[in-house]
Amino acid sequence: MSITVNLDMMLAIRKKRSKDLAKFVGITEQNISLLKTGRVKGIRFNTLEKICEFLECQPGDILEYKHEN
Repeated sequence: MSITVNLDMMLAIRKKRSKDLAKFVGITEQNISLLKTGRVKGIRFNTLEKICEFLECQPGDILEYKHEN
């Protein structure tokens, strides 16, 4: 099982900067970078909610499940 984080793609589509997202959500730019690269073990729902609010998207636009064989 693998969850892929498409945050970088959504930022590009919406023409938004990581710095602005970090400020809006209230977390560091480094934590945004870790999310973008998928090097996190989890995400709080309130953080995901703020990201979706900022990017005007759904959680499924950011997180994707890919089945590994």
